[in-house]
Amino acid sequence: MGSFGEPDKVIEIDLPKVAKGGMWISFFTLIGLLVMRMLIEGGLSYSITIWTFLYFVGGYILLIVLHELFHLLGFRVFGGVPWKKMVVGVNLKLGIAYATTDVPMTNKAIRMALLLPFWTTGVLPAIIGLVIGNGVLITLAAFLIGGAAGDFAMHKELKKLPDDWLVKDDPQLPRLYLFEPGKHIQ
Repeated sequence: MGSFGEPDKVIEIDLPKVAKGGMWISFFTLIGLLVMRMLIEGGLSYSITIWTFLYFVGGYILLIVLHELFHLLGFRVFGGVPWKKMVVGVNLKLGIAYATTDVPMTNKAIRMALLLPFWTTGVLPAIIGLVIGNGVLITLAAFLIGGAAGDFAMHKELKKLPDDWLVKDDPQLPRLYLFEPGKHIQ
């Protein structure tokens, strides 16, 4: 743990459980968004072609990359983390994309960084998709909202602790180490 002692608390999420929850979130979000689209447009038509499929796959990859980049932006804006201290990548063994840093942040800062991608790659595309009547964008938004399930799970656990606690991310696992301020740094 570097210059930190033993953490006061460790938060680790159960990836299979979070993945299952994320699928349900995606499903119910998609249903809700399609109902909204139907109400706005007075009906609903959906066609799947090779082009819409490719648009979806390309858009999904792009939005996953943007999701992780928005975490990094959150680390910078809310946590003051230098760009050179951040890493983004893919853990093929766990089947997840990730953004991380070895710089500790306050609980409040990391909570904001956790939810920034939800708003920018989930809610914003959903609104745009509804406004322009784009079913693929609406579907992508639902998947990215569900894809934030791990972020929601960590946020929920972090919310139980004071804003000024320090949080250090595990660079390899979906795990956070929490430290009461002023108690551990040597």
